[in-house]
Amino acid sequence: MRKLLTKSLLLAKVSILSVALAATATSPSLAQQRKPPKGPTQPKPPKGPTTAPTAPKPPAGGSADIELDEPHPQPGHTKPAAADMGPPPTAGQMTEQAAQAKRLFDGEKWEDASLALYRVSKGETGDDEGNKQLAQYHLAIALYRLKYYQAAYGIFSEIADKPNHLKFNETLLWLSKLATDLPEPADIVERVGKYNDDQIKKFDNPNQRELFWQLNYLLGRYKYKNRQYEDALRLFGKVARDSKYYIKAQFFGGISNVQLRKSVPAVQSFQRIVGAIEEGQTVEDSERMRDLAFLSMARTYYSASVRLDENGQPTIDSTKLSAAVKYWNKVDVASEYWLDGLFEESWAYFMAGDYAHALGNIHTIQAPYFPNSFYPEAEILKAVIYFSNCQYEDATVIVAKFQQKYQPMYDDLAKVLKKFSGDNQEEAFYKFLKDVRDDKAELSPRIKIVVKNAMSDRQLLRHLQYVQVLDDEGNRFKKAKGAFRDSALGNDVKDALQLARDIAVRNAGQLAKERYERNLAELNEHLRDGAKILIDITAAQRNQLDQAIAGAQVSVQESQRNVVKPDEEHVIWPFDGEYWRDELGFYRQTITSKCGR
Repeated sequence: MRKLLTKSLLLAKVSILSVALAATATSPSLAQQRKPPKGPTQPKPPKGPTTAPTAPKPPAGGSADIELDEPHPQPGHTKPAAADMGPPPTAGQMTEQAAQAKRLFDGEKWEDASLALYRVSKGETGDDEGNKQLAQYHLAIALYRLKYYQAAYGIFSEIADKPNHLKFNETLLWLSKLATDLPEPADIVERVGKYNDDQIKKFDNPNQRELFWQLNYLLGRYKYKNRQYEDALRLFGKVARDSKYYIKAQFFGGISNVQLRKSVPAVQSFQRIVGAIEEGQTVEDSERMRDLAFLSMARTYYSASVRLDENGQPTIDSTKLSAAVKYWNKVDVASEYWLDGLFEESWAYFMAGDYAHALGNIHTIQAPYFPNSFYPEAEILKAVIYFSNCQYEDATVIVAKFQQKYQPMYDDLAKVLKKFSGDNQEEAFYKFLKDVRDDKAELSPRIKIVVKNAMSDRQLLRHLQYVQVLDDEGNRFKKAKGAFRDSALGNDVKDALQLARDIAVRNAGQLAKERYERNLAELNEHLRDGAKILIDITAAQRNQLDQAIAGAQVSVQESQRNVVKPDEEHVIWPFDGEYWRDELGFYRQTITSKCGR
């Protein structure tokens, strides 16, 4: 019976979350909003079936069923030009100006040193190429010490692009420092990607072991970003359990295995996260990370439980489906992921034919304790369950209420998006993002909370954080001495900051707009799903329902197993319209089939 029912499903693609360098989190969407705000990435619960969709096509190119909310992979760095592949230059005798610049640097007189080193690096003192490269490297360090991180990063990036630079290897150390000073959108991993295992191995010594682990993690992130998952796994595997990057490496290792369709090692990685946290391993926001690991295990098992046979028909592995439910149930009730898990778990219960649990979870999600929760697809699932039990009138009412609530919301959301139609709207959308965050955006009451929570996505917040870091650096620059601020170096620092800020603003606006568009499309899809259910209800009432769908409906005898019964640990307490917090997650709803078979 379950096989017949699953033939009528639009199979879910369950998202595994992506993690930022500093914090991992899901990314709430307009169509599936969570509270409190989350970050990244954007987990998508199992996609709700309509009553008569076509079976999904197998993933193209053998890609994994599980989609990751990660920015689109960027091409790997280009091969250095031939001029950059030759031997490094030789540093000869310094000019007196270069020697004086180095003395200022050694004396930690960073501002004066940077001005002098700048002149050397630009060739104004007549020094040879080797000494110009040394001055460039020391200039980047001086700017770093002055906390002009973006300006320093720009110079270190130039050095990282030249393998024959005298300080190419040493620059790797400073990139690791910048990875902790600048937010992830600065894309430090792209520069670390210029290096290889042998260059990182030079830091594999007792005094620099943590640096060695960090660099393997960063290079692994670069490989992961570019979908080189096997290489990423190898690098993540070098991060020892003693490292503060161990849990992050294990998480990305788990995601890499998911992409390679290796669910067992993926789950093992997530299990190691839980084990390390329980043993006291230090990680930012350990409780959230533990719940994220549980959620990821559940999603991995759920995705692995649904497979297409040689005829393209879905089959369900009940063992893996049960394992998914087990891990969803481990997510703490106080966690920001608890409602996510409860909703996603309801799909698993539906797949297993346990409608009492599925409907009970939906009942909890709709409790008044979660006024900012946003799960429109829960109503679609509820309607599908009623349809499957031939309770057509109730299913019609559910869909009608769904459309009455969400169609105006969709229209309002679409109206807001229309204001940003056309090209080059990234900066305008960034301003909208800021206004939403600051409660200044003009939004209708029915979409205000939805949009605000969606714009609280952790990934978007990291982009906002990057802009703020650049603004703070710009404010420090304005307070610098006039001799520095008005110099040629000062102009370069100012230009570097402005360019980085312009790019950061555009990237943040583009990401926010893409996320808005994507989630608006998801809400529209749910509305279409509701319309399809109404079509199938009409067909069923006229005895014209497709035979495959009709065969998947639940008989009266089969529905008996959905009768809620007490046991040694539970009693039945009828719901009287009042929710109790300690009952959340324990609701069950009996549903009896009205099908005539």
